[in-house]
Amino acid sequence: MPHSFSAPRLLMNRLRQMMAAGHETRDRLDKTVQLIAGTMVADVCSIYLRTKTDELELVATEGLRREAVFSTKLAMDEGLVGQIALTAQPLAIQDAPRHPAFSYRPETGEDPYHAFLGVPILRGGRVIGVLTVQNRTERAYGEDEIESLQTIAMVLAELAVAVTDEVGDRISLRGRRAARMSGRVLCGGIGFGEIRFHDPEVPAAKFFAEDQSREISRLGKALRTLRLNVDSMVTIDSGALMGEPRDVLETYRLLAHDPAWTERLMDAVDGGLTAEAAIDRARREHRARLETATDPYIRERLYDLEDLDNRLLRILSGNETLKAEIADGDVVLVARRLGPADLLEYRESGLKGILIEDASVSSHAAIVARAMGIPTLGGLPGLTTALEGGDKVIVDAEDGALHLRPDEAVSNAYRNKVALSSEREERYAALRDEPARSLDGVDVRLMLNAGLQLDLDHLQTTGADGVGLFRTEFQFLVAESMPLLGEQVKFYHDAYERARGKPVIFRTVDLGGDKMLPNLNQEREENPALGWRSIRFALDSKGFFRRQLRALLRASTGRPLWIMFPMITVAEEFFEAKALLLDELAWSEARGHDGPSELHIGAMLETPSFGFALKEVCAEVDFISIGTNDLLQFFFAADRMTPKVADRYDLLSRPALRFLQHVAETCDTLGIPASICGEATGHPANALCLIALGYRQLSMPASSIGPVKFALRSANIADIRHTLCKQLDQGTGDLRKEVLAMFRDTHGSDAFH
Repeated sequence: MPHSFSAPRLLMNRLRQMMAAGHETRDRLDKTVQLIAGTMVADVCSIYLRTKTDELELVATEGLRREAVFSTKLAMDEGLVGQIALTAQPLAIQDAPRHPAFSYRPETGEDPYHAFLGVPILRGGRVIGVLTVQNRTERAYGEDEIESLQTIAMVLAELAVAVTDEVGDRISLRGRRAARMSGRVLCGGIGFGEIRFHDPEVPAAKFFAEDQSREISRLGKALRTLRLNVDSMVTIDSGALMGEPRDVLETYRLLAHDPAWTERLMDAVDGGLTAEAAIDRARREHRARLETATDPYIRERLYDLEDLDNRLLRILSGNETLKAEIADGDVVLVARRLGPADLLEYRESGLKGILIEDASVSSHAAIVARAMGIPTLGGLPGLTTALEGGDKVIVDAEDGALHLRPDEAVSNAYRNKVALSSEREERYAALRDEPARSLDGVDVRLMLNAGLQLDLDHLQTTGADGVGLFRTEFQFLVAESMPLLGEQVKFYHDAYERARGKPVIFRTVDLGGDKMLPNLNQEREENPALGWRSIRFALDSKGFFRRQLRALLRASTGRPLWIMFPMITVAEEFFEAKALLLDELAWSEARGHDGPSELHIGAMLETPSFGFALKEVCAEVDFISIGTNDLLQFFFAADRMTPKVADRYDLLSRPALRFLQHVAETCDTLGIPASICGEATGHPANALCLIALGYRQLSMPASSIGPVKFALRSANIADIRHTLCKQLDQGTGDLRKEVLAMFRDTHGSDAFH
């Protein structure tokens, strides 16, 4: 195989022309392997494609026996071909029959051949086949030959899609059949649309370079721009919080400057690809490796590499933002991962749904999606490899289902479901100005969870009584640099203005754990949820914390300030945080700044330990708010960011409700006003049980206000309390099933949809 083949542009153009010539499938495949074998001076060239049963089927060959085509099949881990598919890595062997993984198939007649070179055919991060060449003589294939075959395999992956219909249903180059996936509901609702990938797409028409020197120049310029951007990310405001970000961003910068990555891209362009196609090839390889990587550190580095590939593609396109092009029509956004700032770029795009492969219910993207009110599913492994550009989907973010390429019957069923949902929304809207009062006269304040300015728009549309939880950390998470004092003051002042006189309870920053700032230099923690986060982080970063307290005091001038500290575990943490707030108030007043008209200082009960420290703080605390998201994960020792255990805790369980009953009774005895907030409060059945236990203020997502008010107005709280307390004292079965059965029997199922 001559070294001159390191520039396979002629062969790639011939392949493209041949695939577009309209030959029968068998002829196209045969001509493909003939072209490759002839150009590479190989005795054998074969193509194996992945079947729907996850086997590798020989579909074309030049050099092996013809009768083996469509009859020879290998498991995904069988033989040398299987090893390539399993690892998504090329394999070059000087004497193949001696290799321990060699699988002899007599029907192929491959006895005379010794040297073997195979590469994966990758599409969408998935191995869809294997391309191999063989020679009679024992020989070592060079790096340039491996590179060349990988380049051809990338082009072949795109061109092969055109022939899959003719090859037969058993071949699985793309998942074009209707399919269903299950995910986690991040924001409720139902959405229809055609998918658009958040990651840039490279059409096959842009694979082949017309002017190599121009492509090399374009790639070099884009790389320089990328590195300047990454260098700026590392250096700008890096000392504003905790010093130089040597943990994450320095690693990211090293990857951006990696000469091996640059060399591979340049070699691919030198071989006849455009700059875009060269990057796309690298991205396919990174994604394929990501599919098999199990080490968390390696996976993070592969995510970083893929992110660099995507940023480089956007620079080449002239679009350096992270936003995909959203045309008119019904569009569902698909992404492997999304940060809150990324998602906010789409808020005016009219998206009908969002699908995120790697996201949990409490992730930042999930909270932003709820603020935007867009049906969103997360936790969908393999999502981006199961979809193709142009696929239509139905996002059922009520039952946690994603329907890929749905048939007409499924589409019609969902159209009917949407019509019924619209009727319910009209019913809820009609109750907007009605009191949240039960049939037996129990009044409840239904408050809103917020964290972004657009959340506050829902105050008027839902009729919420105020904001029971304003997550202040989102200003920090979506900003490119640390917000200055003036920026924080403006942010809180705007929140007051949008609330139009309704109370807003500000939670001080809850950072750390899963809420990491890019310029927070934190060592890797084994269990970040239990680590240096929330009030612990704030009390250890007093300069940062006092700046936020000062901003809240300045913004609240002449208005009541409701402020609470997150994740208090012992009384001393609350006392220390309160002392800092009062010191800041005295400092401001001493310098002539007017303070708030009223100051209400509270604490969040998110750890079981604080539930038994209420007596110690009762004389100092003005109110407490129970945060169900963190409380339940600590109570059940189930990390809500770990998909395998995140659904294993339930508010409607005897241990959880008994604890919440104890807290409600303790607060009543001590005279501490107690409210409850979190995603769990937004389900009508959960909300009625909490009200029955004595809670009279609940804070929830905007979409839950209507359903909870509707259920409350049709309920008798005294009856629910009697039955629920009996179940807590004497019951033994599944409490959720028993509670839902009780509600459906007494109030009908519609209120608890």
